[in-house]
Amino acid sequence: MFDIGFAELLVIAVLGLLILGPERLPGAIRTTSLWIGRLRRSFNDIRSEIEKEVGADEIRRQLHNESVLASLKEGKNSLDQELNKAGKQVSEIENSIHPQPKVNKPAESASTPSEAQTATDQDKQQS
Repeated sequence: MFDIGFAELLVIAVLGLLILGPERLPGAIRTTSLWIGRLRRSFNDIRSEIEKEVGADEIRRQLHNESVLASLKEGKNSLDQELNKAGKQVSEIENSIHPQPKVNKPAESASTPSEAQTATDQDKQQS
């Protein structure tokens, strides 16, 4: 938590021994450890209360659900693409087995002379 190594602890113990003396040092260590334990419990209680208020668990669940939904949507999209490809292949195979009959277009030359004839008749009438 504080990244205190063995050397730092040794320096603190020697300073405590020099300042407090050998009689009061064990009591001071005991009191200090009790206070540290109380602080840890207090911080843990505060953190749990904040998590309850904020709803951190609910947020985590929502994020997890959103990621699951996103992966499901990706899977659905890939399946849709594969189904479309398969449908196209099936229709191509059906067309190759049963070809569509070709529809003959009516001759354009038959309608063109009659239109030309009516235009000529109209020109004659106007003159």
